[in-house]
Amino acid sequence: MHKETLEDIGEKELINRLGKFMPKNQVIDDCALIKTRNDDLLINNDSLVENIHFNDFTICPKDLGWKAVVSNISDLLSSGSKKTIGITISLILPAKTEWFWVEEVYKGINKALKKYGGIILGGDCSKGNQKTISITAFGIQGELELRRNACKPGDIILTTGIHGLSKLGFMIQSQMNFDNNVSLTERLISKSIEHFCRPQVYPNFLKNLLKTRPNKKIYKIGCTDSSDGLFQAVQDLAISSKCKAILNYKKIPKDKDWPKGDKWDEFYFFGGEDYELVFSLPKKWATNLTRIDKNINKIGYFANGEPSIEFKNNKKDELLKNTPFKHF
Repeated sequence: MHKETLEDIGEKELINRLGKFMPKNQVIDDCALIKTRNDDLLINNDSLVENIHFNDFTICPKDLGWKAVVSNISDLLSSGSKKTIGITISLILPAKTEWFWVEEVYKGINKALKKYGGIILGGDCSKGNQKTISITAFGIQGELELRRNACKPGDIILTTGIHGLSKLGFMIQSQMNFDNNVSLTERLISKSIEHFCRPQVYPNFLKNLLKTRPNKKIYKIGCTDSSDGLFQAVQDLAISSKCKAILNYKKIPKDKDWPKGDKWDEFYFFGGEDYELVFSLPKKWATNLTRIDKNINKIGYFANGEPSIEFKNNKKDELLKNTPFKHF
């Protein structure tokens, strides 16, 4: 008799099954919400594992420390955190790991905290066969609650920044071969490596949302980040909110030097680790926001229907049959 493995069920189904051991809807978002008498807390955990997320050839330890922090702050921000309190760090390391490597990781961690806020609160260390950095981050819930299940039919789908760059940066750092007919500019190469090694988040995002909000009675909107890719982000919003996402391929923001072709569309939609925000707003709010922040683009809308993703021009629907990144 075949015993079911994690490879058989996949990451999303694993999370769904683990959710049965928790309070209802606890696994819908990346962050957990803890209500207190004063400020409500947002708590997030993210791990980076050697040979899954990184190795010594693709990223230096200082950049790895930076990235470990940013991946957590991105999740806090996509839930509406107005301030990062701090982080705890768990390290699993082979006994032969050099102290210099650990020191550089912590320098990168402190540099990211200095920029985005928070302090190191503590952590744990253990021996293991692979290097693993696991960070738990604590933030304070802001006035706006950003949740995956808050999108509504008629809402405009928006995204910060440009996707696909981190995937390209990883491929360049891994010295992967590209098709002979593809020519990458030096500017795109440099920008992609920077996005992979030193991703950024948007500390003014919540401030701009509040500034452009047309109705102060609205306190909850749909949002997630694209750590697992743009496709997965939109799909998570659609499934959690029980509505259909319609994307306009012509509105998708791409770098001016991004190569054309189906394979490059695949890298763009399914690459991951861009840590851009993908969210939805009522039409008037979306228009107000994109007027003051040119780094935010409207890319589609939500409609009534079974949770799914379609392109406005269905010639691109074949692209959506690709498979997102799998951890198992």
